[in-house]
Amino acid sequence: QPDITPGQCWCFRGFSGQVVIKLPARIWPTAITVHHVSRADSPHGSSSSSTPKDITVSGLDEGGEATLLGTFSYDLGGEALQVSPLKNTRNQAFPYIQVSIQNNWGNTEYTCLYRVQVHG
Repeated sequence: QPDITPGQCWCFRGFSGQVVIKLPARIWPTAITVHHVSRADSPHGSSSSSTPKDITVSGLDEGGEATLLGTFSYDLGGEALQVSPLKNTRNQAFPYIQVSIQNNWGNTEYTCLYRVQVHG
């Protein structure tokens, strides 16, 4: 969803988790964008420890077989919207994308994921 108002996120328990996104059509993924609340929009005017840190992205085929497309770290001191290129070495189109949050910036109770966009 386009709303990235503080609190309007997919919040999951703990510091790691994953989500599988069914794409409207099979695509050859080339990049992923992760958008988090900016410091200016944060109620406390600071970055949140619940922000995802290390992220792994995989393409999934219809059978659920995963192909690693990339790993990157969300830069807490960077822009709210961050784009990372993906490597699709198999040159394969996927109907699903799996986004795995390996950890966050220090919150042990929960992690908030706001907006993810897949480009291809």
